[in-house]
Amino acid sequence: MTSDLLAPLDLAFWNIESDQHPMHLGALGVFTAHSPTAGAHAADLLAARAAGVPGLRMRIRDVWQPLVYPPTFGSATREPAPHFDPLDHVRLHAPATDFHTAAGRLMERPLMRGRPPWEAHVLPGEDGTSFAVFFKFHHALADGLRALMLAAALMDPVDMPEPRPRPAEPPRALFPDVRKLPGLVRGTLSDVGRALDIGTSVARATLGVRSSPALTSRPTGTRRIAGVSLDLDDVHRVRKSVGGTVNDVLIAVVAGALRTWLDERGDGSEGVAPRALIPVSRRRPRTAHPQGNRLSGYLIRLPVDDPDPVGRLRAVRTAMDRNKDAGPNRGAGAVALLADHVPPLGHRLGGPVVGQAARLLFDILVTSVPLPSLGLKLGGCPLAEVYPLAPLARGQALAVAVSTFRGRVHYGLVADAEAVPDLHRLARALTEEVETLIIACGS
Repeated sequence: MTSDLLAPLDLAFWNIESDQHPMHLGALGVFTAHSPTAGAHAADLLAARAAGVPGLRMRIRDVWQPLVYPPTFGSATREPAPHFDPLDHVRLHAPATDFHTAAGRLMERPLMRGRPPWEAHVLPGEDGTSFAVFFKFHHALADGLRALMLAAALMDPVDMPEPRPRPAEPPRALFPDVRKLPGLVRGTLSDVGRALDIGTSVARATLGVRSSPALTSRPTGTRRIAGVSLDLDDVHRVRKSVGGTVNDVLIAVVAGALRTWLDERGDGSEGVAPRALIPVSRRRPRTAHPQGNRLSGYLIRLPVDDPDPVGRLRAVRTAMDRNKDAGPNRGAGAVALLADHVPPLGHRLGGPVVGQAARLLFDILVTSVPLPSLGLKLGGCPLAEVYPLAPLARGQALAVAVSTFRGRVHYGLVADAEAVPDLHRLARALTEEVETLIIACGS
């Protein structure tokens, strides 16, 4: 195992978090238990296997390197921890009556920054027929795809495609290679132009914002989690009727559910079109290396104010097609790429300020997490449900993550517990919206 400097976006995630807004992502996996002791056995297996997964031994350490080119001030490196005890990261809890409620309390606790930033919490079910494993990975350690690979490495052995090997990085030089200066200058000018384009798009996207106070929050540090499981065949029926992609349908379902939820709680949906950030991975699915985040995104206005469910879906499809035509390196949704233009010390000093700016950039996060269609097991117990959970940005009340797994769609909802005490009503609205779309499409 070797050490490497954090990529700019990783460094940003590392520096913008606070105790009330930790930047870890999560996943709640529910397993079918074959005995009442299956949860305890699963905890033992996770601890034993974690010692053999190199990526789980990596910690993040602040570094200062003034004598290299370019000089590095205020950066951080991902490196093997000198002392690694898996028992520090795997916890067996008392039996739980509701896995999502228990995971919500665990989600609000920051990861310890002095050791490898991940945890696995095993939650036995009170009835003995199931147990859950709640994983937490800091966003600076792994993005969604990398976190998936790390968690899958702890499951029972299966035939999974090997990631392509990562090419070795050349050592950092004391001085720049003068032969490369013309190309570096051209690349820098191109990057500056792209940064200006993104910045202009961000400013333009703030004009005429029509959001809802229900989607903003005074930071409380509390978390509430809910999960919704839907039939993927129902989503395909809607897609075949109206067109577009599965992801278009899943985003439109969020828009319709928000409309129902806002109207039911008395906030009202009239004139509401919140800005949704849709993250886009810039790495290929079979490539889990390098470990750092490779993310951009699309920014769209969710048509919450449209009373027609088919009209909402068509509006989402049009907005997503427009973003795809422009590409993930342009537009307000590509704001994550601006991290590449900030020096490490800027991330260190400006992190707290940037962390408070999320509300200005977007109103809600809606992210899709790819999962393999493999029959994963832990201790012989099959994985039945997987709910992805996204970090909740400062000043925002709700984040939505969605994945498809073995014929089911799983929505993972993360909310500020004080701002959204009725998260279960939004979860119910997601199920109702799919039924509404099926009827509206005549499917």
